[in-house]
Amino acid sequence: MTMGQKVIVCGTGKSGIAAARLLLAKGGEVVLYDGNTKLDAEALRKQFSEDDKVTVVLGELTRTDLLGVELAVISPGISLEVPFVQLIDEVGIPIWGELQLAYHCGAGRVAAITGTNGKTTTTSLVGEILKTNFDSVYVVGNIGEPYADHALEMTSETVTACEVSSFMLETTTDFHPVVSAILNITPDHLDRHHTMERYAEVKESITANQTEEDTCVLNYDDEVLRAFGQNIKPQVVWFSSRHTLEKGYYLDGENIVYNDGEKVETLMNVHEMTLLGRHNHENVMAAIAITRALGVPMEKILGAVKVFKAVEHRIEFVTERFGVKYYNDSKGTNPDAAIQAIKAMPGPTLLIGGGYDKHSEFDEWIESFDGKVRYLVLIGQTRDKIAECAKAHGFNDIMYAEDLQEAVQVCASYANPGDYVLLSPACASWGQFKSFEERGEKFKEYVRNL
Repeated sequence: MTMGQKVIVCGTGKSGIAAARLLLAKGGEVVLYDGNTKLDAEALRKQFSEDDKVTVVLGELTRTDLLGVELAVISPGISLEVPFVQLIDEVGIPIWGELQLAYHCGAGRVAAITGTNGKTTTTSLVGEILKTNFDSVYVVGNIGEPYADHALEMTSETVTACEVSSFMLETTTDFHPVVSAILNITPDHLDRHHTMERYAEVKESITANQTEEDTCVLNYDDEVLRAFGQNIKPQVVWFSSRHTLEKGYYLDGENIVYNDGEKVETLMNVHEMTLLGRHNHENVMAAIAITRALGVPMEKILGAVKVFKAVEHRIEFVTERFGVKYYNDSKGTNPDAAIQAIKAMPGPTLLIGGGYDKHSEFDEWIESFDGKVRYLVLIGQTRDKIAECAKAHGFNDIMYAEDLQEAVQVCASYANPGDYVLLSPACASWGQFKSFEERGEKFKEYVRNL
């Protein structure tokens, strides 16, 4: 990318604005585009200084808008199949994502973490561990902190933990993490990727530019990843919560152990950490493997793991009221993530589910209730689909609520002392909320106002 290049940035959310600012700081000229005509062009323009070369275009994108444009930077939320992206492609303009742009402008070593579930917890934990050993550490990406916001602050000494979604990986070319991790691959975002094969391919492309000197951390329990790990360039480090490994990190009863191929070392007992559930034991093993590969001493790693608290909106304890404990798992945006939350609940549970339809199937989620769920309280676009699925599996203790606030009130009315109330929707928040964060914040507000 050259100084003074004219670039179109598509999408005006956090990552789009961050990408535009980075391009301007590099001496570029920006066309900021969004298809939403209801946005305020003047308000968008005010996010930049008066001297910045920024033109705002809303609504339909035309060939005229692309005159002189040499690069397109597309926000991860935008599908590559929408007409305006196809127009950009037809005109022959290279397409990057914000991840690709930030990596291109940044410096230092990158650990990139992807997978259907567990990314945010693992990335946050990796960041906390890295901070115990390095002076310059950034935690960026899908976690909510745009990579582009910090790229120019990075030096050759910087170590970056980056949470990477499948949407972000679709628009990378030379992204090269020294450590990559794929935590798991289960059905998600099939409205965007269409097939599981395509979704897995996109996730696996995180290793595309890695060499024999790099490391890839993989979940041995995931059959797709076990096969994938057999013939890739980087050195593979396995972790498992279900198998005894000849080499790698695994659970031995309640202990996390490491087998270096010759001897087995017990690292810690799972009760020494605050995180709940087997899926979190996997996240911890992945984080240990990632940070060990980056050269952090094991003593510092384990010290950070033991004091690490659950990430907001991921099986987050909210409060206890009349002997009922409330947990916010708004980040459970697909059935597999929601299954992990159910498994982590220690007793009878009233579960709030439903939301935007991402074409997920709910059978395995319903089956995971396993006598633990007392009532299923449904909201949102998917509530009828989920109710039909539940009844087909013989689960009939179902109630509808008009919205999340009513769902919280229903749960509070029906819960007994010793019960757990869990928001873990198995669906995206769109339609009712801007994001899973907003949904989680509202849940906590409604619970505290009971």
